[in-house]
Amino acid sequence: MSVVIETTLGDITVDLYVKERPKTCTNFLKLCKIKYYNYNLFHTVQRGFIAQTGDPTGSGRGGESVYGLLYGQQAKYYEAEKIPIIKHVKPGLISMVNCGDQMLGSQFFITLGEKLKYLDAEHCVFGEVTEGHDVLEKLNEAICDGENRPYQDIRITHTIILDDPFENPRGLDIPSRSPSPTPEMLDSGRIRADEDIDDTKGKSMEELEEIIKEKEAKARATILEMVGDLPDADIAPPENVLFVCKLNPVTSDEDLEIIFSRFGKVKSCEVIKDQKSGESLQYAFVEFEDRKACEDAYFKMDNVLIDDRRIHVDFSQSVSKFKWKGKGRGVEVVDNNKNKSDSTTRRPRAAWIRDPSASKSHSSDDLKAEKDNSWKKSRDARIAHANDGSKKHWSRSPPRYSRGHESTQKRKSDDKEHKSTDEKLLKLLKKEMKKQKKKKSKSKKKRRDDSRSSSGSDSSSDDGESSPRRKRVK
Repeated sequence: MSVVIETTLGDITVDLYVKERPKTCTNFLKLCKIKYYNYNLFHTVQRGFIAQTGDPTGSGRGGESVYGLLYGQQAKYYEAEKIPIIKHVKPGLISMVNCGDQMLGSQFFITLGEKLKYLDAEHCVFGEVTEGHDVLEKLNEAICDGENRPYQDIRITHTIILDDPFENPRGLDIPSRSPSPTPEMLDSGRIRADEDIDDTKGKSMEELEEIIKEKEAKARATILEMVGDLPDADIAPPENVLFVCKLNPVTSDEDLEIIFSRFGKVKSCEVIKDQKSGESLQYAFVEFEDRKACEDAYFKMDNVLIDDRRIHVDFSQSVSKFKWKGKGRGVEVVDNNKNKSDSTTRRPRAAWIRDPSASKSHSSDDLKAEKDNSWKKSRDARIAHANDGSKKHWSRSPPRYSRGHESTQKRKSDDKEHKSTDEKLLKLLKKEMKKQKKKKSKSKKKRRDDSRSSSGSDSSSDDGESSPRRKRVK
């Protein structure tokens, strides 16, 4: 046997267990027939659990059975049916609410979760939803307050009985039409079910853009929290830290601290460097003790010229030093430099900056003297470089490409190797040419000697034949 329950979210069709729960089904069908459930609120909605209704007062403490309407207050409730046992094992089961001592009235709930075993011994299942599971999903997603009451009213508007196998009890007054709701019934103090919610009403374009940006930022923060990049979506960056970028590679921590200390005391100043090469990545973080000093530096230091570079200053958005301690425990600030025990793997620090792992025997006077010496050495180096006429005059040392950058040094070493190889080849070529020249001269000399010897023998033979032999004189 079926009943259609029309709600402000959509229609739900319920099949009743008339054989297993005849008394409860009779109570439910007759209450639907006299339009008892019309305009009843879903006064309790718990996500993944239940959605409860059936109280005309909307408080969750009212309602009575059809027998109470017929026979008076002594029959306001009736005893629940326990056999056979039907368990709350799936979403969409419809069950009567136990009003105490296994007594039932008019209130019922629809399950929104699976395997709700702890409800089996307390409440009586008498039907299930066969159509309208999408409406149950909407119910499950309703936005509620701390007492699980929806901010916007969700009501039963009408009930339609498709088939009623039970006879009407004597004295049951069935209305000819659905009664109109009273103002007291509709006045719940919440957003009405038919009221359109327009967040943009009465707001300017600037305010709407700000709302959209906040929502987008919240969504991005939630995604970063899910992937582990943020300890918490609601965490905010520190308000006393400045982000400085577009720095000259030669600008050091000490230089920035001296420059920014005019606005207030600087707690820390760090130029971020490459961990392998030690080269400056040309951006830094400056932490002030006072938020006011940080704001003054932000307004006055943007686009200022430092070491022939115009820097850009903004408030830091980094939360890398915040670590999530766990749900409900908050966050803590972590200093990464203290966790690094190997001095060879640490980022290069200015000479005067104290190493937290070093012993505490040095006094503040020693640190001050060390800082002054470091500053004097760097000043003397700049003066000596400026007085060198063979080089161009820079405000500080020249850019890194002329100071022997790693790629430049490698190129120079490659050029030297090629040059030495060329010199060797040239020497071998000259040596080979000398050998060839020597060989040629030897062969030429031999040919010349051979021609001379051959010409001498020919002339001697010709003289003997032409001249007569002289007689010997006694």
